[in-house]
Amino acid sequence: QVQLAESGGGSVQAGDSLRLSCGASSSTFNGYVAAWFRQAPGEGREFVAANTPDVPPSTYADAVKGRFTISRDYANNAAYLHMNNLKPEDTAVYYCAAGPIQARSEASYIYWGQGTQVTVSS
Repeated sequence: QVQLAESGGGSVQAGDSLRLSCGASSSTFNGYVAAWFRQAPGEGREFVAANTPDVPPSTYADAVKGRFTISRDYANNAAYLHMNNLKPEDTAVYYCAAGPIQARSEASYIYWGQGTQVTVSS
């Protein structure tokens, strides 16, 4: 069992940057694919980025490619989402997830955090 907790969300202006953190309850997390999803108001949850331990490259949604970067910190059982040049359409609740397969489908992920809100104003 792995528990995940996101942090780092907030309200920012368009063009700003944020770093989201995903902390895991155990080092078991380090053996899983780490992924980020997001859900905008009235929308379904969508894939943002995923990383397989020691297996590059990471995968990104087209909407965030070149602006967002996913990274891992194995010493601290954590994953991060570095978000640059934020746009109002990035406004959503962002979720961290872990699972055995690097995929864009949320069904591929076993463990989920509670989410952190990111609001980008123009």
